[in-house]
Amino acid sequence: MLPALAWSALGYNVLVILWGAFVRISGAGAGCGEHWPLCNGVALPVAPTLNTVIEFSHRLTSGISGLLAIVLLALALLRSPRGHPVRTGAIVSLLLVVFEGLVGGVQVLLGLTATSTNPARGFVQGIHLANTFLLLGALLLTAVWASGGPGLRLRGQGKLGWAVGVAVVSMLLLGMAGAVTALGDLLFTPTGMTPLDTVRADFSVSASIIQNLRVIHPVMALGVSAYLIWFAGWVGVRQGDPEGSGPLQPRRWKTALHALIGLQIVAGVMNVILKAPGWMQITHLLLGCAMWLGVVMLCYAAMLARSAAERTTKAPASLPSGIQA
Repeated sequence: MLPALAWSALGYNVLVILWGAFVRISGAGAGCGEHWPLCNGVALPVAPTLNTVIEFSHRLTSGISGLLAIVLLALALLRSPRGHPVRTGAIVSLLLVVFEGLVGGVQVLLGLTATSTNPARGFVQGIHLANTFLLLGALLLTAVWASGGPGLRLRGQGKLGWAVGVAVVSMLLLGMAGAVTALGDLLFTPTGMTPLDTVRADFSVSASIIQNLRVIHPVMALGVSAYLIWFAGWVGVRQGDPEGSGPLQPRRWKTALHALIGLQIVAGVMNVILKAPGWMQITHLLLGCAMWLGVVMLCYAAMLARSAAERTTKAPASLPSGIQA
């Protein structure tokens, strides 16, 4: 039951994230006014508008996410022994769900929703996305550990540890930049403008900092993608496949990550060409979540492979037949 709940919580949270993006795109973020956790000052809206229904439904789905995290932690404590990594994963997941709700509450209370162009909105949006990625990563590892995956040792990983750190941090920064870009596409892309016109507007004297930051995302995306392609190839060759053809092969996740990077680049280009329609933004975000999870799994598999290789190296050599130690 614990593995099924963990995987279900991961899938459910992806859906909640996509619905949150729809709330932003539809402009319904102020559907409950500047009230949180209440909606327009009441627990249950009466005669709500469409925007209120959309925003309130997002709050309900987010609340269910919190309940799932609590149940997941309770089951992890009941079904796993002390010191098992699934307990740590469940605890971290719950803390990140709570922080996710608090960040969303700050956005609402400060009025950083709907058509607000306050520069602080871009900062909070970036923090929100980074925490979202961390939450998905924690839920993924919790599900893997609940399914029997071995624990992870972070210390003593050498060059691999540094390479993993760069991969994780660069993906978080790329996601934060993407969140600001998506916000800019919503607020500052009038119809009829070409991509070149948009770039010029982003650097005009009257442009806001959210507009200035929009151009960073595509440039950063190319750099991060290049690094991840190199990193995945390096890991695939360096770490090998010490455990046969199981799901924790570094090479398997290298192939998956390469494919996701290709799809994400295509989606990013289409997003620009089509002037960021809502369905394309949601597709881009979904691929971004998948790409992040692919990075997490590749890093996890690579560090496991390194630990397995170290154990093999340190194990005493077997003695010839007939000779006793």
